Amino acid sequence: MAHTPFFPAWRARLAPLKALVQNTRAQTLPCLQGLFGPWIPQVALAQSPSGANSRRRLFPLELTFWAFLGQILNPGTSCREAVRQVLALFCLTGQEEADEQTGGYCQARQRLPLARLQQITGQIAQATRAACPKDRLWRGREIKVVDGTTVSLPDTAANQRVFPQQRMQKPGCGFPILRGVGLFSLATGCLLSVVTGSYYDGELSLFRRLWHFLKARDVLLADRYFSDYGTLAVLSNRGVDAVVRQNSQRPSDFRRGSYLGPQDRLITWQKPWLRPRTIGAKLWASLPEVLTLRMIRVHCAAKGFRTRQLVLVTTLLDPEKYPAAEIARLYLQRWNVELFFRHLKTTLQMERLRCQSPTMVRKEFFMHLIAYNLIRAILLQTVRRHGVSLERLSFKGSVDAVRQFSGAMARARSQRRAAALLRELFRVLAADLVPSRPGRREPRAVKRRPKPYSLLTKPRHQYVEIPHRGKHRANN
Repeated sequence: MAHTPFFPAWRARLAPLKALVQNTRAQTLPCLQGLFGPWIPQVALAQSPSGANSRRRLFPLELTFWAFLGQILNPGTSCREAVRQVLALFCLTGQEEADEQTGGYCQARQRLPLARLQQITGQIAQATRAACPKDRLWRGREIKVVDGTTVSLPDTAANQRVFPQQRMQKPGCGFPILRGVGLFSLATGCLLSVVTGSYYDGELSLFRRLWHFLKARDVLLADRYFSDYGTLAVLSNRGVDAVVRQNSQRPSDFRRGSYLGPQDRLITWQKPWLRPRTIGAKLWASLPEVLTLRMIRVHCAAKGFRTRQLVLVTTLLDPEKYPAAEIARLYLQRWNVELFFRHLKTTLQMERLRCQSPTMVRKEFFMHLIAYNLIRAILLQTVRRHGVSLERLSFKGSVDAVRQFSGAMARARSQRRAAALLRELFRVLAADLVPSRPGRREPRAVKRRPKPYSLLTKPRHQYVEIPHRGKHRANN
């Protein structure tokens, strides 16, 4: 093309565009990259040698990632606002104006490789585990917590096909639901890995895809849904111990078994003759016919607990090495996983995703996980520098502080001043401790009443608006 007679006429117009694209690629959003950049390997955001994300575009992979992350850390930020932020950055650096429409940025988000987002999520978790103080471990062993959750998606035809709504709801009156099962590290609070599926994918079947993230000598905490024979037997064969709550369908008879102490028995479970669907036939045949477990009864007298008595089942069989009281205190920390999901779904507003297609829904989901792990990394650095308790640090306060200090660090005139601002950020986070309120009662109730609108029991196009009193009435 360079030898055609028409190219010299276009060269003067294409040269400034080439310079603009190169400068844009070099100028990412410095307010976030300066703070979180050390936790993300550069190769994870590098341009691909061929195929998608290989061309030099106005929104390269790195710039798109940081802009998307800015939307997650500022819940409610639209794509238009993210584009305006990039335009403001161009004006600040003296570059020419770019397209003000959101189409280019939205297409760039679609080009984000989902595999890279999953890889970044795990890499941040691995980096925090390597930097975790040893005193955060339990008897030198890492504690991992598993639990499941669901998030609501926009009601589009594509989302309904992949993540269908509940069957009891009428078509057009419900929302697609994405189910996820996550594995967290109790020492750092980071999400190690997650598996997603539809509402009708069971948590046990999804959890099986996370078994390879459990290593020998790990201790797993889980609720009663994961206290089945197959899960405990498989984990025991892998050298992974578990502390789970006894399933309510299984009788808890403390008159049987070997006596280990008050409310502490050594029991055996027989292998069920019916194989569960969550375990393959070959793996099920390799499991032992009898599983030896330890059953402990725990009494909870603290206010706010719905259950006054818990029956735990564990593969930690030695009563001298692992006293029953210590196992009970360990299991009570399982409640932290509920707080982890609350930080994700409430603080970062992951409870209702906004993307319209299943592919973008998964990317938005993992961008929330990346933002969560990055905040956890900042909190862990605060613990190492100031020696405060990780559980007392405010996640919501950390998100607020990160938003303000990252912008100040980006405007710092020198690296020395930026480092001083980073130290001040850690000091502020260490001083903003959550009050210690043991046994505080927080009933699940809301005071503010919703608007008096009718419930949508039919598709919206079948409803007719009734102006009187703001009510709606369905056609009969």
